[in-house]
Amino acid sequence: MEKRNKCILIGYGFLLGVFGFGCSSGAKPPLIDKDTSVEVVDVKETNKKVVLDFYQQMFGDKDTAAVDKYILPSYIQHNPDVPDGAEAFKSAAVKWFKGSPKIKIDAQHIAAEGDLVFLHVRDKNANGTVTSTIDIFRLEGGKIAEHWDVRQQVPVHAANKHPMF
Repeated sequence: MEKRNKCILIGYGFLLGVFGFGCSSGAKPPLIDKDTSVEVVDVKETNKKVVLDFYQQMFGDKDTAAVDKYILPSYIQHNPDVPDGAEAFKSAAVKWFKGSPKIKIDAQHIAAEGDLVFLHVRDKNANGTVTSTIDIFRLEGGKIAEHWDVRQQVPVHAANKHPMF
């Protein structure tokens, strides 16, 4: 009898796995407003995509046209080395990017809350060192309105086994 119960439990577990968990693709189904049958846009996911697309075009591809596409003209900059405004940011970037090759951005983490998007990036510097960068973006109407950043050089030797990424 014990062997039969064990077989039933294994069979039941298999069916649960196939029909309960195995049929799920992992993708979230679109949110549909039940009253209007209109798909509801997930603003946080949209904002994360805007930031990632901007970051790759701007800092990876070194394409300052990203400023016109993704940043509001009234852009507020909290980095003390860059003035406010989209045009001022674009002018600063032209100088930063001079002679720099295109790269694939190495985004380690991204999160969104409300109108803010938080991005953690691993930057490899020209001299071979690595910098950990945290960028925070505030979006309005699908465009970047405000920016904060913090950068820290990754040490060659750490006091613990946990990498910064």
